[in-house]
Amino acid sequence: MGIVNSEIKPFNATAFKQGEFVEISEADVKGKWAIFFFYPADFTFVCPTELGDVADKYEELQKLGVEVFSVSTDTHFTHKAWHDTSETIAKINYYMVGDQTGTITNNFGVMREGQGLADRATFLIDPDGIIQAVEITAEGIGRDADDLLRKVKAAQYVRNHPGEVCPAKWKEGEETLAPSLDLVGKI
Repeated sequence: MGIVNSEIKPFNATAFKQGEFVEISEADVKGKWAIFFFYPADFTFVCPTELGDVADKYEELQKLGVEVFSVSTDTHFTHKAWHDTSETIAKINYYMVGDQTGTITNNFGVMREGQGLADRATFLIDPDGIIQAVEITAEGIGRDADDLLRKVKAAQYVRNHPGEVCPAKWKEGEETLAPSLDLVGKI
C-alpha cells in the first residue's frame, strides 16, 4: 500500500518550540491539519532556506488550522542551539522535532539507509491523521512554501467540497472540476 491515504503511525518525541522543550505524539496531530517537514540535518545549507521559507508562511498556515512539525534526526537540544545562533532559524515558531531514534522518520519511510538522516520530504496530513500529499526531493533541491500552501488550500477545498477536484496549478478562488462522464475526453 502507498503512503498517501494511509494513517500516521504512533510516535513520541521531544520538540523545541518557542523557547521550550515539549513532548509530542501522534495524538497532537489528530483533529487538525498538519505538515511534517523532514530535512537531513541542522547547521547545513539548503535546510535553513527551506525552514525559513516555511517560517515566513507559518502565520498563514496557522490561520488555515495547520500545525507544522519540522523533523530531523538531530536532538531537540541541537534544534535549540541552531535556533539560538541562526537569524533564519530564529524566525521559526513551529515545532522542531528531534527524532534521534529515527522512529518518526522510519514511520514515514524517509530514512536514508545507512546514513541516519531523513530525506527532504513533506507530508500533508488531514484532521483524521490521514496522509493527503507527499513531496520528496533530492538532496540539492529545495522546496517551496508557496506551493505547499497552495496544496494545503487544495486539500482543504477537496475535503470540504465532496465531488469536486482541483486541477493543476489551482489557486484559491479558481474553478474546480466535478468529475463526470461528460468531462471524459473534454479536458
